[in-house]
Amino acid sequence: MKDITLVIMAAGMGSRYGGLKQIDPVGQCGEVILDYSVYDAIKAGFTKVVFVIKHEIEKDFMEVIGNKYDGKVKVEFAFQNIDDIPEGFSVPEGRKKPWGTGHAILSCKKFIDGPFAVINADDYYGADTFKKIYDELTREKAESGKYQFCMAGFRIENTLTENGHVARGVCETEGNKLTGINERTKIIKDGDKIKYTEDDGESWTEIPSGKTVSMNLWGFTEDMMKELETGFVNFFEKNKADLSKCEYYIPLAVDELIKEGKAEVTVVVTDEKWYGVTYKEDKPLVQKALKEKTECGAYPSPLF
Repeated sequence: MKDITLVIMAAGMGSRYGGLKQIDPVGQCGEVILDYSVYDAIKAGFTKVVFVIKHEIEKDFMEVIGNKYDGKVKVEFAFQNIDDIPEGFSVPEGRKKPWGTGHAILSCKKFIDGPFAVINADDYYGADTFKKIYDELTREKAESGKYQFCMAGFRIENTLTENGHVARGVCETEGNKLTGINERTKIIKDGDKIKYTEDDGESWTEIPSGKTVSMNLWGFTEDMMKELETGFVNFFEKNKADLSKCEYYIPLAVDELIKEGKAEVTVVVTDEKWYGVTYKEDKPLVQKALKEKTECGAYPSPLF
């Protein structure tokens, strides 16, 4: 029987946060945000977890994660290496970061043999979200000739912080199908309005409340791996003139597959509120929210 796997991308350093936010405690018993995701995923039915990390943070990460999930779920560790790139290319001088979220998924290819979901380590998604994604991943689907993927869709007003700007994938849909996704890297809440800028604040465009956005919780079949491999090569070809900063993002790869008519993505809308530590000032709000959820019985204490 194939595993239903949760891939947790934990290789980032948190430049705006100022440290390893993926292992910064937020729970009453020292839990980190990804502990809540693992707990919710196990409860939903996922049978394996793969952590994607970098060798530079391996020691610190292992000290926090250790063997706390032993006996609860299968666990694997994959490493995202900057020099793991297509043949014929080289890492440009001065490049320090790996190649983005699409590259992160490719790094755990050997651990994927069935349906899998992908999340960020430092985002809280909520139990309802994991249950809906698991149900969609395991639902029997009619043959359509296209890859059948899915994505958790959050209402934009449930994904913002009061402490600065955020980046979100703003989705276009027809019914419950994704037709396009646009990365907006600077979205803010301004009073009762939500808006984004693409020119460092010289002009702003309003986003209506209720708009569906992606928080990088995707559900794929194993077919996505070969598509990412092909797409990664194309990414290097397209950007070979300047590979110093560009990144290969999951939404970019998905958007291309939709436009090529190769994939159909079901948007599973959740009313859960996102919590995360984009900025250090966010941490007390996350701690308060998780404390309240624990006190009302949504989570045990300690989690594991």
